[in-house]
Amino acid sequence: MTPDLYVLLSVFLIMVVLFTFEILPLEVTALLGTGILLLFDVLTVDEALSGFSNKAVITIGAMFILGRSLVKTGFLEVFADFIYSKVGQNKWLTIITFFALVSLFSGLINNTAAVAIFIPLAINLCQRFHISPTKLLLPLSYAAIIGGMLTLIGTSTNLIVSSFMGEHNMIPLSMFEFTKLGLVFLAIGIIYNILIARFILPSRAIVSSLTQKYHIGTYLTEFRVNSSSPIVGKRLNSFDLSEKYQLDVIKVMRGETSYSMNLSNLIIEENDVFIVQINIKNLVKLKNELNVSLLTDIKMSQEELIDSNHVLVEAIVTQQSDLIGNTIFDFNFKRKFSGFVLAIKRQQELLRDKVAHVRLRFSDTLLIMIAKEKLNQLRQSMDLIVMEELDVHLRYERYWWMSILIIPVIMILSSFGVFSIVKGAVLGTILLLALKSLSMQDAYESINWSVIFLIAGLVPIGVAITKTGADFYIGQMIILCAEYFGAGSNPEIYISVLYFFTFILSAFISNAAVAVILGPITLFISQSIGIDARPLLITICFGASASFI
Repeated sequence: MTPDLYVLLSVFLIMVVLFTFEILPLEVTALLGTGILLLFDVLTVDEALSGFSNKAVITIGAMFILGRSLVKTGFLEVFADFIYSKVGQNKWLTIITFFALVSLFSGLINNTAAVAIFIPLAINLCQRFHISPTKLLLPLSYAAIIGGMLTLIGTSTNLIVSSFMGEHNMIPLSMFEFTKLGLVFLAIGIIYNILIARFILPSRAIVSSLTQKYHIGTYLTEFRVNSSSPIVGKRLNSFDLSEKYQLDVIKVMRGETSYSMNLSNLIIEENDVFIVQINIKNLVKLKNELNVSLLTDIKMSQEELIDSNHVLVEAIVTQQSDLIGNTIFDFNFKRKFSGFVLAIKRQQELLRDKVAHVRLRFSDTLLIMIAKEKLNQLRQSMDLIVMEELDVHLRYERYWWMSILIIPVIMILSSFGVFSIVKGAVLGTILLLALKSLSMQDAYESINWSVIFLIAGLVPIGVAITKTGADFYIGQMIILCAEYFGAGSNPEIYISVLYFFTFILSAFISNAAVAVILGPITLFISQSIGIDARPLLITICFGASASFI
């Protein structure tokens, strides 16, 4: 054994301890390991920096951006709601459908984004069927992980392994090469999720706190019925608005006349203004499905809506605020903050006036639409405390439909070999940015830089494994273990032992680290025993993602 190999094994030991106990952030641990190898000349400078030009890193960064653009359209949530409406009211059938949808969407976009989209939907299911959120939230995470096994872009592990194969003169993994086996894991995973949700996970009554955190609480807002809306000319009770959108109609205003009694038989007319209590997610859904105009559509010009990169934020009225005792109209909120108050929420009181006519009190919560470049000005105000920027979008971007099409088109074209996944992802990202369907600021914010630096820091570790001969020693150990179980020339036993080894290792360190470390080791094993490396490398992908089962 060479001195370089001793240094590498020492680095392995340090990294496993740091990964296991999370003493440092994962990406810092990866960079630290590479830094030590660079310090002791195990790696050259070019090798230590090779991770930042790695195709997998570039592809993952581009997919973060493409996933963000798809999430902004709200299409995934609308599609999920459509599927729910077809399932009916059967509790466990709906929950099974929910887990399946999470997994399928996770095969298209980043796991974290998929979970973020479906948490509010999970809480809505809990409210509808009177079950504790603790029974769905952990299985929700598992379902997203399982979904990553369906496609090449489903998880960073798949892309790392595919990139490794390309670097070693092998045909990279195709887009749907995982899908058949992934569907088997999906079926097993759904059964596993249902079993732990129904019989193992505890019930805790925390719906109210999660409702507040994920914006399920209701706001007072208003919308105007457009001429092309499907509800024009229909009675209010012919549309199950309360059930479908979970809204409470306070009053309907028609010119100078307002209606607040016997609303169920009211025939809806063009330009009727509805004063309602509704949560944020359903407000966006209502706008998109019923073709109604929100306050922003009525009061802001189309140029203002499209040209600025708008965000929704929640802000609380402070105790010393000049807003107290004033209405939004009196305060001239739009002129002062270059933003627009879309809705108001007040604890323990039902508001019944138009948003612009409500006299504000201390601790009222405002839902504000504001250009992102004006957000710091709002944060610096003594009148409001900005709590957070919401991941909810009203779809005013140009060419928003392009965001829905790009990921499926990339998947199809790359699966037919028209171009590689990295080329498709980069070109798709450039197209969205050029069409201004996504702003550069959104692109920067959509990338999970922790993941990028983690993988970029780990790639040189894989180089060091081959360079120092560590792949020989670790590979021999795995081969001997397989032979102990009577492997002989039976590739299934080698695959089983490698899967088990991957499964155990990924329980302690990140799955990206497992893919980087085991890639060169797997290649050595395949060459030593004379079998195709492809099934062994695919084994790493599945073993690294399924350690929770």
